[in-house]
Formats: sequence, C-alpha cells, structure tokens
Amino acid sequence: MKVYNCIEDFENINNPVVTTGTFDGVHLGHQKIIARLKDVAADEAGETVLLTFYPHPRMVLFPDDNELKLLSTQEEKIQLLEKFGIDHLIIHPFTKEFSRLTSLEFVRNILVNQLKTKKLVIGYNHHFGRNREGSFEHLKEYGPIYGFNVEEIPAKDIDSIEVSSTKIRNALETGDVSTARKYLGHHYSLTGKVVGGKKIGREIGYPTANISVEEKFKLIPADGVYAVKVKHQNFTYDGMLNIGNNPTVEGKGRSIEVNIFDFEKDIYGDDITVYFMERLRDEVKFNGLDELKTQLALDKINALQICKTQVLLSSFTL
Repeated sequence: MKVYNCIEDFENINNPVVTTGTFDGVHLGHQKIIARLKDVAADEAGETVLLTFYPHPRMVLFPDDNELKLLSTQEEKIQLLEKFGIDHLIIHPFTKEFSRLTSLEFVRNILVNQLKTKKLVIGYNHHFGRNREGSFEHLKEYGPIYGFNVEEIPAKDIDSIEVSSTKIRNALETGDVSTARKYLGHHYSLTGKVVGGKKIGREIGYPTANISVEEKFKLIPADGVYAVKVKHQNFTYDGMLNIGNNPTVEGKGRSIEVNIFDFEKDIYGDDITVYFMERLRDEVKFNGLDELKTQLALDKINALQICKTQVLLSSFTL
C-alpha cells in the first residue's frame, strides 16, 4: 500500500476506484465498503484509492470539544487499511480552509481534477463538502457531468443494529468490549509505553506494567478489570488489566495497569499493546490487601480461561 500525506502527492494511476471518509476503527461497515471497492477495481482493471483526513474534522471544526475520542490512532488505521488490501491511501490535512469547500468544489477539484476518479464507492448516508451539504443525490447528479460513476453501499446491519463508530464508542465507554469486538471485527486495543508506578502490585504477588497512552484522543474503555492479551516485541502473553483509580491502595488519578502472566522481563520504556478480550468486573474498593489478593487470584483464573478460549483477532504489530 502506498501512503500519501496530501492529495497533491498522489500519482496518476489507471482507473482509480475511490472511496472517502474518516474510517475511524475500520469497523465491519467500513470493511464492507472496502470489499466492494476492491471488487469494482478488479472489474474495472483499476486500483483502489482511499481518501481520509487528519486531524479528524471535529478536532479542527470544534477545537474545544474534549469529548471526541477515537477508536484508532493514525498508525493503527494505516495498519488496518493495509491489512484489508487498499492500494493507495491518501491522508490529507484537514483544515478550516479545506472544510469550506462546497460539495461541487470537492467533486470538481478533488475527486475529478486531483484523483481522476473513475468510480466512487461511498457508504450509506455519506455527506461531504461545506456544512456536509453534499450527498449521494449530488454525486449522482455530478457523475455524468464529470465522467465518473458512483455507487452507494446500503446500510448494513448486525443483528438488526446498524454498525457505526458511535455505537462502538458507546459500547467501550460502558466496558462492553465484547460488543465492540463484534462490530469492529477485531479486538479493541491500546498501545502505550511502560512507565514507573507505585510497585504495590509487586508487593502482593501481582506485578503490573503501567501503560501511558500518548495519543490523548484514543478512547480508553470504562474503568474495571479485563482479561487481555499483551503483545511485546512480537510475542503475545495472557494477562489481566485494571483501568481506574486503585481505591484499595488510595491511588491518585486514573491509571492503566496490566499484570502479564508468567512474565518477568524488565520492560520499562518499552511499547506494549493490550487487546481487550472480556470485561471481568467493576473496580472495587476492598477491605485491605488480603481481600484484594483473594479477588485477584479469582480474576486470574477467569482471565486465563477466557484467554484460552478466545483467538486474538488483530492486525497490529509493534
């Protein structure tokens, strides 16, 4: 897959078959669009082109909106799109100036003049251009004028619930990583650097790696205890992870700590990725460390069983 950092860098290719959107999380709905894009490209003897944007448009249009949380970092999205077989990925800088393009200007200047689009494949209810004024109806009108065809993928449901990035975010914000996995088609993950902590876990027989996630817009699932798989230097381990404030030991501030089973390496400063398999329970304040240790022993049994029965669905490598 060739990656371009702006539209102007894109090279001329034969029969570009194009789609566009944010593609946050590259969930099952996005994967339907990509699959169709590839089928059309094969039929047209063309190549697939995906146009997306960075930063996320809401970060530019609503810079004070601290509620926006994303399912994938830029690096994760690139890896996912490469996995699903996109030929050309354009990550164009999204600016306020770019946001002021009318739907006609977007079609004429971007899709036609810059990308030389042969066929455009878009998702259901796709909007584009200034104030999201452009729609499928506009594209059907512009297509014959500018010499490209357009196809809209109809709404795709899973168990009668439409797949969307918003629904996945809502699931993760309640700790429902199973529903998130169902809609994503892969396990949700976090990547971060291992940093120093209070080392209380080590004192009670459950040493933890404290994870610092640098991407501030990356969505952190709800507080609680989770069964996870952990990837470090291309090796994968089972583990259990706590997100929260560690009330039993009077923790200060929210932290992400993972106990990696049968693992004794010093990995301070290293990057690791955790994959959420299942949520085990809420974070609880126990009556002392002995009660906490008893519960952690039960958590480990449950986490091992879950990790044993679930196959890791992932495309990310460190």
